Amino acid sequence: MIAIIDYSAGNLRSVQRALRHLGLPCIITADAQKIAEADRVIFPGVGAAGKAMETIRSAGLDLTIHEVIDSGTPFLGICLGTQIIFDSSEEDAAACLGIFPGTVRRFPEKGEKIPHMGWNTLRQVRGHPMLHGVQENAWFYFVHSYYPDPSDEADVVARTSYCIEFVSAVSRGNVFATQFHPEKSGEPGLKILENFSRWDGKG
Repeated sequence: MIAIIDYSAGNLRSVQRALRHLGLPCIITADAQKIAEADRVIFPGVGAAGKAMETIRSAGLDLTIHEVIDSGTPFLGICLGTQIIFDSSEEDAAACLGIFPGTVRRFPEKGEKIPHMGWNTLRQVRGHPMLHGVQENAWFYFVHSYYPDPSDEADVVARTSYCIEFVSAVSRGNVFATQFHPEKSGEPGLKILENFSRWDGKG
């Protein structure tokens, strides 16, 4: 069973629909026990970092997420779900979960429209089981004004160019996280979700 963390915002249903399209059992839940008992956990995301962290902490889900990751359960962060695993975010000056060292930064004003909204490609920095079968020039859907800036280059899996070249996928241990939305990215995105259903949390 895949648990989709309900933090009272975001694109929960679109993630659920994508997983069901693949025939994967899943639930949307804010129940800490159900999340802890799940085979895999997804934190999807649309929203603001400050409000999301306030909701997570008030429900005690910050502790649950740490416990899930510490247990070795495969964990997928999507968009805001990627940003909240870092130390902090410039959005709302939010203190985040601190699972990955680094800061989430706002795109610089360089003539491009912000938010970055639409389709873009990935430059894969290193191989990863979650990207198995995904072509180098595959297109993915983005909606964001902020991007992760990891302190450790070893955490970087892929980069994308918009205003600057920014980090669009990271991984460490049993955590994989994308700034793009695989659930809205057609076949390449579905391939990532399918890979997640089989991933053992290594690589």
